[in-house]
Amino acid sequence: MKVVIFAGGRGTRISEESSLRPKPMIEIGGKPILWHIMKIYAAYGHTEFIICLGYKGWVIKEYFANYFLHNADITVDMSNNSIEVHNNKAEPFKVSLIDTGVDTMTAGRLKKVLPYVGNETFMLTYGDGVCNVDIDNLVKYHKESGKICTMTAIQATSRFGVLKMEQDGTIDSFEEKPADSGTWINGGFFVVEPGIANYLPADSDDIMWEREPMDKLAADRQIGAYKHHDFWKCMDTLRDKEELEHLWQTEPIWKKW
Repeated sequence: MKVVIFAGGRGTRISEESSLRPKPMIEIGGKPILWHIMKIYAAYGHTEFIICLGYKGWVIKEYFANYFLHNADITVDMSNNSIEVHNNKAEPFKVSLIDTGVDTMTAGRLKKVLPYVGNETFMLTYGDGVCNVDIDNLVKYHKESGKICTMTAIQATSRFGVLKMEQDGTIDSFEEKPADSGTWINGGFFVVEPGIANYLPADSDDIMWEREPMDKLAADRQIGAYKHHDFWKCMDTLRDKEELEHLWQTEPIWKKW
């Protein structure tokens, strides 16, 4: 099954890094977070990717154009301009890198790459979030639902500590950033049917995938939620990057390979 990844945004909330490269190319453990996402899917046998490029898309193109070279030992013979490759460590990825416009919104990016997907079920996610969702179970759930789209739903973590107090205002305890705020949110990692084309209007370039298309899917009862109760982390800020880096060094929960 092909995997579409949104990788064209500007990443303004992590501008310390994204001013130099697109957000999906910001590294965790010496590898772009985009690579980590692809490895999650590859662990379940999905190795064909369609990357929606936009802001500084050439950086992603150059990375994959040179990927084989950078992941092998080589001998360069400059007398005859030849390269001998030894011990290739490159993954068996097939990657289509599609320019979808610098300012195109996510619905427009998806509409532009549908011809590369073909008339088949595909997966879709964002280029800045990792999790340990079971892709096989997600796909199974989607197929059994019979809906056009399935979203992986995750429970939002509070950004702030919370107070537990009595009626008179006496504080009983403090809880720092509770892991479960009780609210379910969009965690990406979608499974989508070809019929999604009917929900992407002609002016999709100016529309967010998360707004009109998903609202219409919901109105038609054609979008379902696969509830994921375990690890999920989006790299929105520099602090998120540092937390992911720490996890990679100590407990890389999303590493399925």
